[in-house]
Amino acid sequence: MSVRLTVAQALVRFLAVQEVERDGARSRFFAGCFGIFGHGNVAGIGQALAQYPDLLTYHQARNEQSMVHVAAGYARQRNRLATFACTSSVGPGATNMVTGAALATINRLPVLLLPGDTFASRVPHPVLQQLEAPHDATLTVNDCLRPVSRYFDRIQRPEQLVPAALEAMRVLTDPAETGAVTLALPEDVAVEALDVPEAFLAPRVWPIWRSPPDPQALARAAELVRGARRPLIVAGGGVIYAEATEALRALAEATGIPVAETQAGRGALASEHPAALGALGATGTPAANRLARDADLVIGVGTRWSDFTTASKSAFQDPGVRFVNVNVAAFDAAKHSGLAVVGDARVVLEGLAAALAGQRVDRAWEQRAATESAAWGAEVARLVGTASAGPLPTQAQVIGAVNAATAPADVVVCAAGSMPGDLHKLWRARDPKGYHVEYGYSCMGYEIPGGIGVKLAAPEREVFVMVGDGSYLMAPGELVTAVAEGVKIIVVLVDNHGYASIGALSRSLGSAGFGTQYRRRTNGSLGLDARDGAGPGDGAQPLPVDLATNAESLGARVLRAGTIAELRAALAEARRHDGGPVVVHIEVDRYAGVPGYESWWDVPVAELSDDPAVREARDAYERARRAQRAYVEAP
Repeated sequence: MSVRLTVAQALVRFLAVQEVERDGARSRFFAGCFGIFGHGNVAGIGQALAQYPDLLTYHQARNEQSMVHVAAGYARQRNRLATFACTSSVGPGATNMVTGAALATINRLPVLLLPGDTFASRVPHPVLQQLEAPHDATLTVNDCLRPVSRYFDRIQRPEQLVPAALEAMRVLTDPAETGAVTLALPEDVAVEALDVPEAFLAPRVWPIWRSPPDPQALARAAELVRGARRPLIVAGGGVIYAEATEALRALAEATGIPVAETQAGRGALASEHPAALGALGATGTPAANRLARDADLVIGVGTRWSDFTTASKSAFQDPGVRFVNVNVAAFDAAKHSGLAVVGDARVVLEGLAAALAGQRVDRAWEQRAATESAAWGAEVARLVGTASAGPLPTQAQVIGAVNAATAPADVVVCAAGSMPGDLHKLWRARDPKGYHVEYGYSCMGYEIPGGIGVKLAAPEREVFVMVGDGSYLMAPGELVTAVAEGVKIIVVLVDNHGYASIGALSRSLGSAGFGTQYRRRTNGSLGLDARDGAGPGDGAQPLPVDLATNAESLGARVLRAGTIAELRAALAEARRHDGGPVVVHIEVDRYAGVPGYESWWDVPVAELSDDPAVREARDAYERARRAQRAYVEAP
């Protein structure tokens, strides 16, 4: 039996009945579809969504990149068990989604992209917004999405829809393969009719099995732990996505193995736990970095071992350090030539705990971890409580005030600038889903749409979006979406008059913050950082931009704070606000940063320069680079 439908109608009906099941719990996979319509999708997906409003809810967006960020934020909060589809017109609407697709794929988050495409018939070519490639007639701008998609298909004929949609769902629901999936829909094909098998339109459940590890790999991992004197667990995002935090806590308590966390894994173990060392790597704590330096066995669980986590491969300095990599993806499990234990994080951690029954680490190592953890807790209290030397509050103080204003179940959202590094160190995590910092792509502009996605996924939680002025200016438009949808997020807009993060990095490289302040052009140059007293921009005033008024003009309620006491009062008032976004604006001292703690990030310094500051930075870079290691074990 079959039903006569257009390609777009069939696809919308298919998406509306897809479900996933894990641990016996079944849920709908697509929460709806975000879209901006144009001449590639208005008559196809647009018409289908209008025809079936009760099947797949349509949400209007203001920016194509941002709507993909909403979907990614939603997927992450739902532990990759649900997401949104996103549709755009042909041309710039489609290419606007490339950045969002890259973010989703890098962070291993499922998002379905449905960009319009040029005519498959090619009769009216070249159409408006079409790229003509003289060397390849099959290329369209949608091909930009190929390298940032885990699966890409172009539906050139109506009958291709069925296998393409099923393959898309296979990838989206596979924990090891998931990321952005793109189904490009030529505008003529999307409106063509076909006989659709009823089975394709019937509810379909995609089981997400908890894959067990190879018994020999698990036994070998347990053997390595027993033989280690200073083992360390590094918890990544996979621990949280697999809902394995209780298994991690049980293993840490049973064995005494301390736990450090990546950005995606922050909150895998509550910060107050004596085994919790907090953030690891370039944005890490002294507790985590000191124990990492001396660890002789590192057990990575659900981490892809980014350069920030490994401090550009300088974090682990024991001459004989070995790695056990627990990951559902074999690609990540094979890194650092460690023992690859491929499987679901919860299953592996539970199996490892059983295999290590009665085993406990050396008491001195366990005690050292507890001592370092407690000392770091005291240091956090000092940092967030120390006033700035200048008239403005510090970013650390702002983070401390927001942390204090949150309940255990509340969520903090951030993505780019200096804020993620400071949050990674300072935030006291109390809930596995309470820390949401996108740092796989560290994408400016993610914060507000990502926060909307988090709130849509968890409406019972308060969502605090922390964003600097640089990121805010990238994508403030989704505040309008939050107003339209009645989505309450509390946006803490930290104004430091420029790119504070890159300014600090530039100064550390001897380049005096070049091009990182927002200010008028002076003497023909945007110049160097006025704080350094160098360059033609010295003494220039910040631009007279009022970001609070901007947010107000977009429909958000705005509260202005000048001090930490006023910030605390504003946050309390924001919690009481019903419906829609609230923006709390506060200006901070752009130069009062949180220290780095015995770590490093490999950012090359110019080998030749006339500037003594650059030459000095190059010397320091050469010294630091000597600590880098290849982490290649002997066979």
